[in-house]
Amino acid sequence: MEFKRIAIDTSKHVFTLHGVDTNERPVLRQELRRGRVEAFMAKLPPTEIVLEACAGSHHWGRVLGRLGHRVRLIPPQYVKPFVKRSKNDRNDAEAISEAASRPTMRWVPVKTADEQAAAIIVKHREMLVAQRTQTINALRGHATEFGIVVAKGDQNVPHLLELLSADAAIPAVARDMFVEMGRHIAELEGKIATLNRQLLEQHKAHPLSRMLAEVPGVGPITAVTMALMVNPTNFESGRHFAAWLGLTPKEHSTGGKHRLGKISKAGDERLRQLLVVGATAVVRVARAGSKSASTWLLRLLERRPRKVAAVALANKMARIIWAMMAHGEAYRRPPKTA
Repeated sequence: MEFKRIAIDTSKHVFTLHGVDTNERPVLRQELRRGRVEAFMAKLPPTEIVLEACAGSHHWGRVLGRLGHRVRLIPPQYVKPFVKRSKNDRNDAEAISEAASRPTMRWVPVKTADEQAAAIIVKHREMLVAQRTQTINALRGHATEFGIVVAKGDQNVPHLLELLSADAAIPAVARDMFVEMGRHIAELEGKIATLNRQLLEQHKAHPLSRMLAEVPGVGPITAVTMALMVNPTNFESGRHFAAWLGLTPKEHSTGGKHRLGKISKAGDERLRQLLVVGATAVVRVARAGSKSASTWLLRLLERRPRKVAAVALANKMARIIWAMMAHGEAYRRPPKTA
């Protein structure tokens, strides 16, 4: 039997298949153990296979693609509206198929193994940074319980630890735990510093990353992260790239009235954060005559709050980065303001 489309709901051990014919009628509802999926799909003629873009989906996209199938990945948030009533594996597989049948559906490109491997160091660094932030916040919270507060910032953690160790009113058990937390923070900072050096080496050896670092607000970490994790051919334009990053505003329009709200935050959180932080640094020092301050930015700052201007600049940076990556063009600085 030939299928128009087969949707697969993946899991750790059991995969649920939902196949439809040319009339979109269900003709296959089957569950397969993980180890049997590849052999089953190898027996079928080339077919459109759709999966949710989640953990392991890119691996299966490559496996099924080598078997001759046309694989498409759908963002999970676009599948959820098609789930009927109770949530179970069969309904999920059917929802994936329903979503894939829409002609305007958006797809997630299947990543190569090299693309996924290159991103591991970036994601591992992100995890360590989050752990460091969590530990520092916990340390501050515990210190507050004993009446000790210092200014925000990682650079003030050593001073906080000194105050905690010198306060005899704090029980010895608590002081010992503060020492242990300080060691943990130091270990995390050492690991992050090691990864930063590795990323900096990759940045220096990567021509595209060095080129992206010429954009104001884009440092070596942001540049190499973009170079390793973003494939510009997956996006039609810089606007589509900015929208994928979640840097475009939500729209709440009805009755002919157009209203734009906050940014969607629907895309890659880490990449969006890097751009917003870089844009904030540019906005902080923006003044007439500076290298990073364009006429557009200065005029924007005259009428909009600095945080709003930073997000708008991050959107603009995303479009510039896409254009540079897609066309291989070097960054061209805007004319200096008077």
